[in-house]
Amino acid sequence: MELETTFTGFANREEGGRCLAKALSHYRDEENTIVVGLPRGGVVTASAVADELHLPLEVMVVRKLGTPDSEELAMGAIGSGGIRVLNEDVVSFLGITPATIAAVTRREQVELDRREKLYRAQRPHLDLYRKTVIVVDDGLATGSSMAAAIAVIQSHHPSRIVLAVPVAPVEICERFRLAVDELVYLETPDPFQAVSYWYVDFSQVSDEEVVHALEYADARAGVLV
Repeated sequence: MELETTFTGFANREEGGRCLAKALSHYRDEENTIVVGLPRGGVVTASAVADELHLPLEVMVVRKLGTPDSEELAMGAIGSGGIRVLNEDVVSFLGITPATIAAVTRREQVELDRREKLYRAQRPHLDLYRKTVIVVDDGLATGSSMAAAIAVIQSHHPSRIVLAVPVAPVEICERFRLAVDELVYLETPDPFQAVSYWYVDFSQVSDEEVVHALEYADARAGVLV
């Protein structure tokens, strides 16, 4: 996909999702297909995708493992079911010890469990078996959280995995090309800098907003049924 040199960013996550839905229009009203968002911000983007495509929305809880000196720099990520993915390049370059990785993992597991309980408390068991799963985030930086999410999704034995993001570095996208059945991205600006740089409004998303997006999608699905 060619880089749009005039690209200056999306207005917000919702716009990113609506634009992404256009690139995913071949899945509109598709049976046995589900949109899965990564919290928190990715759920807002995924909600817009699901709304435009008339598809159900689910949440996949993952947690980034930040390095000791910079929580924003991911050395890996964890997901539901004991899934852990490490960025071996970062771990090796910074000389991060197994003990440090274990300590960060324990801390982030507490937050993952809290979010699982909050977001999924009233929801049925996540069923992705033999489904087409469109996994969405508001963007990719290192890709660690998305790698953990894909590992969790694969453990459910879906029929097809589609990775969809509005913006990401091209080299990170290429890392996922063989890990999924379809890769959809809209913009790969260079230099990339950060996901937040490519949104006019990249305000922090609250737990309440995530829950509201899921409840709205459930209500919409009920109307469609």
